[in-house]
Amino acid sequence: MEIIVAKSAGFCFGVSNAVKTVYNLIENHDKDSIYTFGHIIHNPQVVEFLESKGVKSVDDIDSISQKGHIVIRAHGVTPEIYEKICNKGLILEDATCPYVKKIHTLVKEKYEEGYRIIIVGDKNHPEVIGINGWCNNSAYIVNSAKDAENLAATDEKVCVVAQTTITKETWDTTNEVIKNKFKNITKFDTICSATSKRQNEAAEIAKQVDLMIIIGGKESSNTQKLYDICKKYCNNTYKVETTGDLPPVDIKKVKKIGISAGASTPDWVIEEVIKKMSELNNKETVDLMEKDGDIDFANAFEESFVRIQAGDTVKGKVIGFNSNEVFVDLGYKADGIISLDEYSYDPDFKIENEVKIGDEIEVLVLMINDGEGNVKLSKKRLDASKNWEEIVKAYENKTPVKAYVQEVVKGGVIASSKGINIFVPASQVSDKYVKDLNDFLRKSITVRIIELNEKKRKLVGSARVVLEEEKANLANNTWNSIEVGKIYKGVVKSLTDFGAFVDIGGVDGLIHISELSWSRVKHPSEVLKVGDTVEVSVLEFDKEKNKVSLGYRKMEDNPWYKAGQKYNVGDIVNVTVLRFASFGAFVELEPGVDGLVHISQISTKHLAKASDVLEVGMKVDAKIIEMDIENKKISLSIKEVKPIDPPESEEEKAKNAAGESAENAEVEPSEHKEDMNITLGDIINPTES
Repeated sequence: MEIIVAKSAGFCFGVSNAVKTVYNLIENHDKDSIYTFGHIIHNPQVVEFLESKGVKSVDDIDSISQKGHIVIRAHGVTPEIYEKICNKGLILEDATCPYVKKIHTLVKEKYEEGYRIIIVGDKNHPEVIGINGWCNNSAYIVNSAKDAENLAATDEKVCVVAQTTITKETWDTTNEVIKNKFKNITKFDTICSATSKRQNEAAEIAKQVDLMIIIGGKESSNTQKLYDICKKYCNNTYKVETTGDLPPVDIKKVKKIGISAGASTPDWVIEEVIKKMSELNNKETVDLMEKDGDIDFANAFEESFVRIQAGDTVKGKVIGFNSNEVFVDLGYKADGIISLDEYSYDPDFKIENEVKIGDEIEVLVLMINDGEGNVKLSKKRLDASKNWEEIVKAYENKTPVKAYVQEVVKGGVIASSKGINIFVPASQVSDKYVKDLNDFLRKSITVRIIELNEKKRKLVGSARVVLEEEKANLANNTWNSIEVGKIYKGVVKSLTDFGAFVDIGGVDGLIHISELSWSRVKHPSEVLKVGDTVEVSVLEFDKEKNKVSLGYRKMEDNPWYKAGQKYNVGDIVNVTVLRFASFGAFVELEPGVDGLVHISQISTKHLAKASDVLEVGMKVDAKIIEMDIENKKISLSIKEVKPIDPPESEEEKAKNAAGESAENAEVEPSEHKEDMNITLGDIINPTES
């Protein structure tokens, strides 16, 4: 009897990471309370073992009464659960599978962009419940093409994602229906690559065996999927949780037995099943290791995996990553881990931008077991030999290379390009004098290899020649295309008392201080600083003298230009007195716009000087009586709004008082009324008394 064991049987990365997280807590925090949100995996044997170690499984965060650590299982959870954990003061240990995390991010992003989310999966599965939480529990959830038929056709844009453990067949058939329901569809095949690999391998084994055994927990979704797939190809397919569930086997009729297991099935359960099946026929042990005529079951299990050792160069597929590590499926019993500092020599390398799940990469095996059962890998060390060849080609072709300054040494700096060290002399670090080489430390520079000793693998580079060539090319292009009025984007290189020098492309032009602003500027630093990117226009240039005059201020910013649009003759404006002249007072309508109030337009009375009635800083209302914007002249009148007359002198006060007395003087009335009744006749013909 031949036993064929699937290489992909057993823990996937996500499950392995979750279980390992709990084990580490048990070992390192034995006095702390340890919780898992739900059963850490769908395997009762593992759950029972953890419970025996004091680990408590909870379905409701509010039910936790003590502080401690809580592990989020590989299935992931909703944002609300994270919030509850935080509010409860628990220490979060997030073991959500990287594949599932990716779906959470994707769903949240598309939901916020206005997409209706459709999840192809089991609505009762914890993974799907968690995914739905990232779109405010608004997703359509379908588990088959039949479910999708019940969706109402609409014009809304939809985003379709998959539960990581569904079959490819379910995904494809369901999407065929969805395609006919919605016009605007964006879909992401988020089925886990490890799941697809496991399902495909199980199907191939099922096609060639007489009996197929699928090992896994009764609640395990991916185990059920494996069973359903294998049942199509092998009628004698059984799903078992332990050896106690194995069916009776007639070894005379069963020549080949296939074994696979769900992602949450531990190694020891698989080994027990292999051992039990092998005991049915001690002599026939094809595909299993033999030792002294007996079956070595541990080795039988080991044989189902790829063999690797330290120093090997192997290929694998990226199955996940976080901010510090990349996880690689090598086809080995344990997944490989590449730490960030072993992935790339590029100091600006960003995992999230450069690494994609599903990428095939070639790596060097550093260590089979790093102390935690992981295979330690390096990508950059394998790249080193290839990188030297590239550096040699760059030297031969005089091609510049990007390097990162790692160290300041005597006489220069050491820069690294893809792990290859290059010495850059101090005189070659820049095209200008460098006072302190530490200014370049931990920064990128572009150099040309000017010396190469292949035997000693020593290199000398120059950033200066690269900069000088670039500047010469830029200057040549600028001079060939320059013209008065042309607009350039430039960089402020230096400031002087009389202006600012700006690099407009290998050529330095001067913005005179008078061209920096429409208002008065005492020093260019009030407007610009070194390093600023500015937009300037060419006022004039002299190629022979290598001089360019630039303008910075814009007509639309000219306060007089704005004043011409804003004010009209006859307008009443509130102005501020700025200064005096013998003929009147200068006032400010707004910053940059001054006007004149002639001395005759201040008061209705004669004034010796404007300061007799006005003060600097004083605000008054005035009427615009003339405007000449082109010549920057505005005339105003205060007296036409409200004259400001000078106070009266003592002499004037007395004089005015006397005048008023004379005007108001009256004849005293007679005591005898009849004496006042004198007629004209009485005057002509007076009567005798």
